[in-house]
Amino acid sequence: MKRSTKFAVAAIASLGLGAAIAVAFAHPGGMGPGGTGPGMMHGIGPGGMAGGPMRGPMGASMQHDEAFAGDMQLVHGMLGGHESIKRSVTNLPNGIRTVTESDDAQVAQTIKAHVASMEKRLAEGRVFNLFSPTLPVLFEKKDSIRTKVEMTDKGSTVTQTSDDPQVVAALQAHAVEVSELARDGMAAMMRGAQAAMAGRR
Repeated sequence: MKRSTKFAVAAIASLGLGAAIAVAFAHPGGMGPGGTGPGMMHGIGPGGMAGGPMRGPMGASMQHDEAFAGDMQLVHGMLGGHESIKRSVTNLPNGIRTVTESDDAQVAQTIKAHVASMEKRLAEGRVFNLFSPTLPVLFEKKDSIRTKVEMTDKGSTVTQTSDDPQVVAALQAHAVEVSELARDGMAAMMRGAQAAMAGRR
């Protein structure tokens, strides 16, 4: 078991978030039939938490598709290599511009693959979310978001803008969430899990 995985399981246990989430973080093979894993940011079990889609702040985000396991593995790769990730965020009047890169060639490739997958998911409205209160807004209003992705040698530059003030606020808030994940790795994921569980009580 990798060090980051051991930390994740121990942290979840100490937070009292339940065995279901502990299992989700313990296996990097994806979450769905035959596998479980964390997502930046997605659900638990084939039907969501407790056998059905999760409601509340996460909305209908706890759903799976064929690409789910692969996206989970990409997230695991970034969380495990977060110390090598360099990320900057510029808030624009109508959105954000982010630069996410790594000097580690494998992590850099993972960043590129994740960004490409998430761009496609947003365009198609296929939600991928775990513990993020901002992503439901962005997927619900995806048609009002203009996205430009530029791949770099070490990662990607993403510019997202909108004429909808609510979407602009959600874009900027989500950028903060992602920056925390890039900075703190699994520790940031644990904070998000704790907040989400508290919100569901």
